[in-house]
Formats: sequence, C-alpha cells, structure tokens
Amino acid sequence: MSHSAEYIKNLRVDHVGSLLRPQALKDAFRDHRTGTISAGELRARQDEAIAQVVREQVDHGLPIVNDGEYRRQVFLQSFSKVAGFEEWENREIPKRENAKPADVRPAEHAHDGACCGYSPVPLPLRRATRRLELVNNDILDEYAFVKGLTDTPAKVTLIGVDRIIHGYGKPQPQDIYPSLQAFIDDLVRIQRELIAGVAAAGCRYVSIDEPSLTGYVDPASIAEQIARGEDPAQNLSHAIAADNAAIAGHEGVVFGVHLCRGNRQSLWHREGFYDGIAERLFNELNFDRFLLEYDTPRAGSFAPLRFVPKGKIVVLGLITTKVGELETADGLIRRIEEASQYMPVEQLALGPQCGFASVIEGNLLTPDEQWRKIDLMLDVARRVWH
Repeated sequence: MSHSAEYIKNLRVDHVGSLLRPQALKDAFRDHRTGTISAGELRARQDEAIAQVVREQVDHGLPIVNDGEYRRQVFLQSFSKVAGFEEWENREIPKRENAKPADVRPAEHAHDGACCGYSPVPLPLRRATRRLELVNNDILDEYAFVKGLTDTPAKVTLIGVDRIIHGYGKPQPQDIYPSLQAFIDDLVRIQRELIAGVAAAGCRYVSIDEPSLTGYVDPASIAEQIARGEDPAQNLSHAIAADNAAIAGHEGVVFGVHLCRGNRQSLWHREGFYDGIAERLFNELNFDRFLLEYDTPRAGSFAPLRFVPKGKIVVLGLITTKVGELETADGLIRRIEEASQYMPVEQLALGPQCGFASVIEGNLLTPDEQWRKIDLMLDVARRVWH
C-alpha cells in the first residue's frame, strides 16, 4: 500500500479524530486527577487503550488511523503544553444558552447511563501572562506512539488558530502583546513548530479542527462579535491568513480542516449554512481536504460546494456521531449523488460529521454503534468509488 501524500489526499473515507473512550480509560483520568494514580500509571493505561483502539481501526479496515485522542480530556488539548498562558483549570466548560441536545435520542440509550452531564474537564479559556513558548510537542508524542504500533498511516489532529484566538482570551495585556496580530503571529509560530515536528517524524496527514469558523455564519456568534466591537468579516480574514501561515511550506504533508456546529456530548450550539463563507473558505484556505458537517438540515444544502476548486477534496460528514441510530447505505448514496450535482464525485469522500468524543465523556452512543457507523462508511465508499 502506498502511503504517499497523494494517496492520503485522495482517501474516500475519513474520521475526524476522537473515538469513544473505554470506561477504564475514563476511570484512569479520574484517578489521576484525584491523586489515586501517578502520571506514569495514567500513561501506561493510555498506552494500553491506544494500542487496542488502533488494532480495532486496522481490523475494521480504515486506511488511516489515529490514537482516538485518548491522551486528551478535550480535543483542544493539542495546544495545552504552551508556556506563557495561565494554568489549565479543572472545572466545567460553560454551556451556551442556545446549546441544544441532538434531535433524536432517548436518554435511556446513553452509553454510560448519563445524559448530558458535565464532569470537570480542562477549561480552554486562558490569558497570556508572557510571550508564548512551546513546552512540549504533544501531537508528536501522540503520532510517534501510534506509528510504532502499525504500518497503516496515521493522522494527527490539532486545534486551529482561530479556535485558539477565541478560546484563549483576548484582548491580551498591552505590555505582552501590543496588538491582536502580534498574538496571532506567536500562535502561528507555535503551530508551525508542532506541525514541523510531526512532519519530520513521517506524518503525512495533519487535520486542523476549526469549529469556530461556523461562527461566521451563526447569527448568535456574529451578534456576539459585533457586541464586542469586532468586525466578523475581518475576524474571518484573520482566521484564513493564520491557518494558511501555519500550514505553509510543510512539504509532503496533506492538510485537512474540519468545521462543525458543536459536538459536546451530543449537543450542538451553532446554526447557519455554509453559503455565507463558502466562496472565501474553499478558495482562500490552502487545505487539501475539507471535512464538513452535513448530517442535519442545520448545515444547509450542498449548493455551496459549487465554489470548491479542482484538486480539493470535500469529506461529506453525512454520518452523525450524535446518535446511535444507523444511517442506511442507500440514503447515504443518494446524498452523495445530490452533492455530486455541485462538484465532481471524484472530489468527494465520506465521513462522520464530527468526532465521536470531542470530550472525554463521549457522545450518547455505544462503542458498537460507533463501529457500525464506521463499517457503513467503508462499505458505502467501496460502492460509490469502487
């Protein structure tokens, strides 16, 4: 099997990154937080769980694998080992007032008996206290461990610059960062260090999570930006420029970018169609693969795909990770055919709309339901793209 960048760029399936954690791993995080086990013991349990989930991905036939984000409590932690920020705090992530549960899912079907509970996770809102400096390349550690487990190529996932800007606090103190651009420049510098590390280790696929990009079509998010005295269009320009700068010049690496409207424990908190930003995103962002949430009417129609240039791949996120009910092969094929009215089917791929566990608790479905969805994805891709 070829593991070239061209092979990876044209994969017909993908999964965003996070997979449901086994209960033993969730218990290990809890025990470490309470001081019951050491950091070394937590690491050993993570290693064991990652080895198992990589075997499962290979056994199910996924052409590219990752560690399921099993070393993280929340997907944002790819950027946690950065000096100059306030310390991470173990407390609840505030839920926006318009956060809503998934459209269908009886509470009694929740995989761990909990429905929409909010256990403590590292709060991703911190302020800079001095100029930022990378302490440890966590995604390199994640990649190196997976690479040693399998010959199947592995991907890494990384929070995007725009999500960091919105999640890590601004404006910054004037004596540390005299302007927003100076802050962004340091974020980009650190992102480039992270990516350069995994690229040098042989990683050929880096996927950037940029859920904040849907904030530029969500009416509530746009109103919040305006209320802060910001220009959403200018913010989008900052986001595009920053992400392009972060991924520029890493030869031989395929870059994907993922957009969604919220995914914590099967909740969503944004609305808005891609139409308002599609032309700019598809033509100005220098990514090879666009992983787009498309599992509910909240994402709108496939019409914005008409702006996708030749040479770029769109991974249609038609398979929901929010509920366990299994999609049908015929239904997915019909939707792929609908999308192909706006761009060639040769530029399309299939995937889940988001991760299965953006936070450690996971979405409200069972591991068996998760793997059935992955098997269905693979089956449909074989039928559509042979």
